[in-house]
Amino acid sequence: MTCALCGRKEKSHAACQAGHYVCDTCHEKKGLETIRRICMETSLRDPIAIMQAVMEDPFIYMHGPEHHVMAGAALLAAYHNCGGQICLEEALGQMEERGSQIPGGVCGFWGCCGAGVSTGIFMSIVTGATPLAGKSWGLSNRMTARALEAIGEIGGPRCCKRDTFTAVREAVRMAGEELGVGMELPERIVCTFSGENRQCLRGKCPYYQG
Repeated sequence: MTCALCGRKEKSHAACQAGHYVCDTCHEKKGLETIRRICMETSLRDPIAIMQAVMEDPFIYMHGPEHHVMAGAALLAAYHNCGGQICLEEALGQMEERGSQIPGGVCGFWGCCGAGVSTGIFMSIVTGATPLAGKSWGLSNRMTARALEAIGEIGGPRCCKRDTFTAVREAVRMAGEELGVGMELPERIVCTFSGENRQCLRGKCPYYQG
């Protein structure tokens, strides 16, 4: 396919009904700017609330690879606001660089939702994990596995909002258990985007507003 915006040619599994194609880089560009701006400015300690503020921006689409950065970025902002010892600006830069490498559609084609992988990247950043690390390497992989397990238990088809909420919820719990940083969570996560998702599970989704 050839991207209708930048002209890049690459292989893709999807295009619109008229045959047009937009690459992941162009798709997420404006959304990534929103994610970084809100995460740098917010004082919220609840990453779900941070994501819900981000999701209201018109450049954050119902589905898309921007969620692969959003999950980890919201966690980094909340972690920082709860006393986590990180340079937020630098951490967000790492999150954007790493999360942007996760292609759209990996949840179905690779068997690992990008939002779940994003929580593993979050854990890697805050613990300083590398391929040669010990405990932090294990924590990062366990974080991804825990998020993917929770996402898989709900089942498909994919919903970037549902999967991101689920992954981040698990990351908050694990950060409290393993890192001693108590980020906040809402009493109940409520999704307001079901009307935009043709494949919404509705009553089978734990976040369905009804």
